[in-house]
Amino acid sequence: MLGELMNVFVYPNLQKPNSRKYTEQVCEVLHNEKVDLFMEDCCRGVFEKQYDIEYMSLEQCVEHCDMIVVTGGDGTILRCSSYSSRYDKPILGINCGTLGFMASLEPEHIESLKNLCTGDYRIVERMMLNVKVRSANGKITEADALNDVVLFKNDNCNISDFEVSKSGSLVSSIRADGIIFSTPTGSTAYSLSAGGPLVEPDLQCIEFSQICAHSLFARPIIFSPDSYITVNCRCSDGGSAHLTVDGNRLLNVSAGDVINISRSKLTTKIIDMTDGSFFATVNSKLMTPIK
Repeated sequence: MLGELMNVFVYPNLQKPNSRKYTEQVCEVLHNEKVDLFMEDCCRGVFEKQYDIEYMSLEQCVEHCDMIVVTGGDGTILRCSSYSSRYDKPILGINCGTLGFMASLEPEHIESLKNLCTGDYRIVERMMLNVKVRSANGKITEADALNDVVLFKNDNCNISDFEVSKSGSLVSSIRADGIIFSTPTGSTAYSLSAGGPLVEPDLQCIEFSQICAHSLFARPIIFSPDSYITVNCRCSDGGSAHLTVDGNRLLNVSAGDVINISRSKLTTKIIDMTDGSFFATVNSKLMTPIK
């Protein structure tokens, strides 16, 4: 990439405070570096014409770019990762949210984007999960997650039992409000709130945590990365549980539906300019009040 013309897809979350201001700063720095800029059609007319931005659909932008610069929070990066992973394009996040674990830069360091043109950065690959649901009627629904796959009882269900097996062997049969399967990247998200362990993001594993389990012996479990996990859910009164992937509801599941979780063939590439310690990030973002 060094010395070549670059195409960068700038992906802002304009719902975030100051995101527009920071996105304009991003465009200014990259435009001055002779980088070709792309944005979604929905951003047309929002930013100055002086940046010579080309507007396309989200998928077209990802397909045409060399890399993606996201101005938002972790949720914005997660939304973008579902596209970037399919096209094998790296993401650089600029934190406009509260925590921003996946963001490489804080807004005060936007000038560091010049390093994209000099090659002064590294790319780290984050493992993802694949979830496949086979409904009782034979229909198959499939998705990939960078953070987590969550199964949580619906309002039409008072009691839910979850049976978790690995390669045909029973691991856990537990009554709980829900269960979480997360990647190491997702260990600082919902899994952390449910009592799961912190896992260094470059580790390869699948983390399993329970949400409000009705048991004295419920504990998180770490599976090897190539585990093939099967989940069956039984809800009271003919109820159902909803399945979410990276916070987005995928579908409702009920008795007779089978959920399979395994390592995805896809990975998300994250551009890292800080080369900072994961634990330094944890200390700075989780040991101090949320801004």
